[in-house]
Amino acid sequence: MTRAGLHALLSHWRRHPLQLFTLLAGLALATALWSGVQAINTEARASYAQAADTLGEGRLTRLLPPEGATIPEATWVALRRAGWLASPLVEGRLGPARLLGIDPLTTPVQTGPIEEADTADLQAFLAPQGALLGREDTLAALPDTGATPIPSPDAAPGTVLTDITTAQRLLGLDGFTSLLLAPDQPRRQTPLAQVAPTLRLQPPDQSTDPAALTDSFHLNITAFGLLSFAVGLFIVHGAVGLAFEQRRPTVRTLRALGMPLRALIALMALELALLALLAGALGLLLGYLIAAALLPDVAGTLRGLYGAEVAGTLTFRPLWALSGLAIALAGTAVAAASALRRLATTPLLAGGTRRAGARWAARRARTQGLVGAALLLLSLALGLWGGGLVGGFATLGTLMIGGALLLPLLLDRVLALGQHLARNPLPQWIWADARSELPGLSLALMALLLAMAANVGVSTMVSSFRQTFTGFLDQRLAPELYVGVSTPAQAEALLAALPGTVRALPIASVDRPLAGLPAEVQILRDDPTYRENWRFLSAAPDPWDQLAAGQGVLVNEQLARRAGLAVGDPLAVTDALTLPILGIYGDYGNAVGQAILTEPLFRDAFPEVVPLSFGLRLPPADVPALAESLTTDLGLDPARVVNQSNLKAISLGIFERTFAVTAALNVLTLAVAGFALLMSLLTLASIRLPQLAPVWALGTRRATLGRLELLRAVGLSALTALAALPLGLALAWVLLAVVNVEAFGWRLPMFLFPLDWLRLLALALLAAALAALWPAIRLARVPPSLLLKVFSDER
Repeated sequence: MTRAGLHALLSHWRRHPLQLFTLLAGLALATALWSGVQAINTEARASYAQAADTLGEGRLTRLLPPEGATIPEATWVALRRAGWLASPLVEGRLGPARLLGIDPLTTPVQTGPIEEADTADLQAFLAPQGALLGREDTLAALPDTGATPIPSPDAAPGTVLTDITTAQRLLGLDGFTSLLLAPDQPRRQTPLAQVAPTLRLQPPDQSTDPAALTDSFHLNITAFGLLSFAVGLFIVHGAVGLAFEQRRPTVRTLRALGMPLRALIALMALELALLALLAGALGLLLGYLIAAALLPDVAGTLRGLYGAEVAGTLTFRPLWALSGLAIALAGTAVAAASALRRLATTPLLAGGTRRAGARWAARRARTQGLVGAALLLLSLALGLWGGGLVGGFATLGTLMIGGALLLPLLLDRVLALGQHLARNPLPQWIWADARSELPGLSLALMALLLAMAANVGVSTMVSSFRQTFTGFLDQRLAPELYVGVSTPAQAEALLAALPGTVRALPIASVDRPLAGLPAEVQILRDDPTYRENWRFLSAAPDPWDQLAAGQGVLVNEQLARRAGLAVGDPLAVTDALTLPILGIYGDYGNAVGQAILTEPLFRDAFPEVVPLSFGLRLPPADVPALAESLTTDLGLDPARVVNQSNLKAISLGIFERTFAVTAALNVLTLAVAGFALLMSLLTLASIRLPQLAPVWALGTRRATLGRLELLRAVGLSALTALAALPLGLALAWVLLAVVNVEAFGWRLPMFLFPLDWLRLLALALLAAALAALWPAIRLARVPPSLLLKVFSDER
């Protein structure tokens, strides 16, 4: 009996291949988008872990020299003799890679790649000609150095290890850039102030942890992946529900023949599990391709915004593959739960009439509408009084789900109003027919609503960010030329060589905790550049005059929000210097807190810091000549003489790459929603003949019916788009005012872009028209014999 029952259930898919394709494609697409995002996140976190294993970064205390200086070898020797277990480190850039020079004999922890290397590799690493240890792709991108390459798959992405001597030779350095301290130090040591008074300790908690810093970015794309998966589940839910309705006679027959209800439910669950595994495997393959295509942009974003190196190539990892299959099974179970519940509760001889289905759909729409309204109220409460990044995403989730659940009831009320206002028979039938078919299209329209709202919300957020960021760059990058040098002597030579008409603005900072949070203190020279270009979010009266007089400090929005500071509050800049806050300024794109001191106070507080970068103010026409003079006459590195326009272009390029992934996910989500609408229309077209045949028999041409089908799909999509607009704007507000503040520490102003809405509306209507075109053509060409057959069938 079980075998016969399974055969009877599976035979439905053989008779309805389009439904089978809809189910498999919807679940595969949903799994693909989710698993692709998880593959990207897993690859990034694996890179973070490999980077953290390199020299125990983020877990070891360091000794740092003054800004722009190095640590002499004699200082290191003196520290070792004084009982300090310190290991030298040379760090810099070699081509596109980060170069780390280490001393294997004194390194406090084993580095992952060194530990995995064999004896021959270690001998090559310590050979006189030097060796470079890293990933094959990283080594291949390096310039010719004469050192022996040692490929290691365990090396951190974008990082190359070598010995101290080779690193100094390749980077042109004399000394060490820092010293690593072993976790366990001797109890008796000569104080650091006596052995090396110019060095400063950097505890591990001040080091930037890429995994923690980028959590907000990964949480954002995970949310989009989950949204895409939810849109795909609408397709699966619709396909399973339609199959259940069409298999009612089969189910009644099997139960009448004696098959137990539990066995029948188990067979249907087994059938769906097999289909879910098949679709999930296909989704994993598609997800791998999507992740491989998006990963280079993600790597560029993380490198540009956070300084986190992520491998640009994708590795198949069982973790994200298993999570993809698991969510495919879980999603199918959620999508099929309603159908299985109806199977378990429907009496054996209950009818499946259209009228009964319509009553059930009406009750479901009312219930969903009430639940949706409750979720929208909950979202409002969470947005106003909730807190934290998780609370922000809870606000987003309740907002999107509530809007989707409320949509069928809203559309039903609009269609009922249209039916009431119509006067002629054909328009009345059009409105009534659209209303009766709404339950079959509601899932696809809900998917379209979510996709369009996500597009409106994200595009509004990105465009607001772009407009704000462009103005911010104009404000912050006012100097026409930026110049960097390597030593204090070069800085003095640079300043002496500048023409008298050029104003030099020093740029320097010190990393130190402020209000108990990791932050940096920057120098600022009193100059009209800042007074004319900078804008404050809030400030005391005459903040620039008070700052120039050394009567206060400026802080960025990130520090003010995270530490709960306001204008007028005292801030301890150093142990001996506490100043009131004069102003809070926007600092978009920065990940840490920041405070600004006027130049005299900065030099008094941090006398060891010598500015090695400068912003130069001069007429724009004189920029090329001065840049050429600095590189030829003073011998400055051309890469460190940067034109303002080039710097802006680089910053805007990083910005565009930052949102490349979310834009791609938006497009994919909208495509999935369009596919859901197409599949719903195709499946409904095969069962709509009993409703269309009487209208045709009364004199309406088949071509007219086809055009009406097209008009209905486009009209419902237009109504859905109108509902998506306020939902998308609410989504944008949550992203800007809640999620962005919790994730990054700043709040962006929200701007409206009606032209973007019109373009999105046109795109949605085009997608709906294309989705409805095929079913409409099939209806216009349906043979009259099939329409006549409707009247001879027993109904």
